[in-house]
Amino acid sequence: MEWHFLLPAIKSIKLLDQKIVACTKCPRLVEWREEVAVVKRKSYENEKYWGKPVPGFGPDNARIVIVGLAPGAHGANRTGRIFTGDSSGDWLYKALHKNGLATIPTSTSADDGQKLIDTRITCAVRCAPPDNKPSTEEKIQCSDYLVNEIELLLPTARTFVALGSFAWSAIIKSLRTLDHQIPTPTPKFGHGESFTYVSPDGIKRLVLGSYHPSQQNTFTGKLTEPMLNAIFKKAKSFK
Repeated sequence: MEWHFLLPAIKSIKLLDQKIVACTKCPRLVEWREEVAVVKRKSYENEKYWGKPVPGFGPDNARIVIVGLAPGAHGANRTGRIFTGDSSGDWLYKALHKNGLATIPTSTSADDGQKLIDTRITCAVRCAPPDNKPSTEEKIQCSDYLVNEIELLLPTARTFVALGSFAWSAIIKSLRTLDHQIPTPTPKFGHGESFTYVSPDGIKRLVLGSYHPSQQNTFTGKLTEPMLNAIFKKAKSFK
């Protein structure tokens, strides 16, 4: 899969977030996210859905950068905040709070007062995709946003946490686009798998893999709370 980088790069997280929210590059995703926002899920029928691309969430000087796949149709696509309003977010924010990386253990809406500490959450694809499966072309179209975001976070970022195998690949491809020398052969994804490397600025960084806190993983016991907590304990302790 060929990835590309949008030039010129956007120079601030705030401006990048604005660019992402206004994006209409993928017709299928635009149609789907907007349709979901109108049809809605019955339990949320009285709520106004966000129905737009979802930017990252967290400070622009984060030490830990968490990357997921894409917004949930009735989670982030509804609330406008990544990993917010669904069970995946329930697991993620609880683990972050337990490790001192979030001010409260829940994330239910964009105005619930949640704040992340030294941590930013983002995703590889910014629109909710049908069946949670973006196409190859849609992944490519969105890839420059992640590259740009990671570049803007590099002055402080030390650890990248990949939630799932695609996020793992997306982080590695983004770093390579920025001329970071990732080990070869490319490290393989697995829960708890990790590698360190020294970036062009001479800083040692950690890339850490975790199973995605999706219902498919949490309901089956493939991912447990202690397993997820251990990931963020390691991410926080890396210096």
